[in-house]
Parts: sequence; C-alpha cells; structure tokens
Amino acid sequence: MLSVKDSLVLMIDVQERLVAALDKNIIVSKAQKILDGADFLNVPVLVTEQYRNGLGNTVLPLSSNIQVVEKTCFNALLEDGMLDRIKAYGKRQVVIFGIETHICVYQTACALMEEGFEVFVVKDACASRDKSEFKQGIQSMQDAGAKILTVEMLLFAWLEGAKNPKFKEVQALIK
Repeated sequence: MLSVKDSLVLMIDVQERLVAALDKNIIVSKAQKILDGADFLNVPVLVTEQYRNGLGNTVLPLSSNIQVVEKTCFNALLEDGMLDRIKAYGKRQVVIFGIETHICVYQTACALMEEGFEVFVVKDACASRDKSEFKQGIQSMQDAGAKILTVEMLLFAWLEGAKNPKFKEVQALIK
C-alpha cells in the first residue's frame, strides 16, 4: 500500500510547449492537486524539465517552490546524479506522472523499478499528444510492475483515514 512516509513525488516535464499541445486545464489541474497534497502532507517533490531551451519552463503555477532537475535524457535516471538525488530522500515508493506518458514517464518509471523502487503512476495526471501512445504507455508500465492510480486514489491513500489532521485540506483539493 502506498504510504505518505515512504513516498517521493516525481513530476516529469510538465512544461510550456508540451502542455500547449494538450488540454492544459486538465493536466495542470491534476498536477497541482498532487503537488498541493504532497505539500500538505510533507511528501518531497522532484520535478524534471526536458530540454528547457526548446520546451520551456515548468508551467505556472506548478513552478513555484519546487526543485527542478534539467535533463536531456528521456529516462531521468540517466542524468548525472539523479539516481543519487532520489535515493538521498530514503523513500522506497515513487509517485510519478507527467508528459509524455509513453516516452519520459515510461522510461523513468521502468528505470526506477529496475533500481528496486515501488512505482505508482498517476494515470489522470499523465498525458501524451496521441491517445493510443498514452494508452500503450500506461499499459506497458503496468505490465512492467507499476501500480496505476488516479489523483483521488493517491491522495486518499496518503491520508489513510478521515482522522488525519490534514484531511480537510486534502479533501478540499478534489471537491
């Protein structure tokens, strides 16, 4: 089961030019809910940006108070120091989402599993320009051993129950 104390969030490439090719309101809204929930529950967050010069920065308001790692590799773990950075948090579960599902999210998720992490993909916070590529990316990650969640599943798994002191704040994110 997903646990707030064992979790690290990894948001992949939710950048200006990639988001512009999608339904911006959906992906940004879902990502913001995850980041806000992580903030309320003290879950660490790492964010990647693929080739910032070409694809732009992480979209606002997502880019405030986050640690961004620039990358050129599709698999974020191939960037110098990225695996060490993730391991430094001492977490065994990585919650991953972003753009594009079938490329950077998929390759990074598979690499994390190969390194022994338990990977949770937030399906409704992932996107690809092509729907068939998106579906295949999600299916391939699941086939490789990733657990597939939605934003609501994630947030309520982190809360564990209504007695959590942050319940009202997190619940408000999904209303």
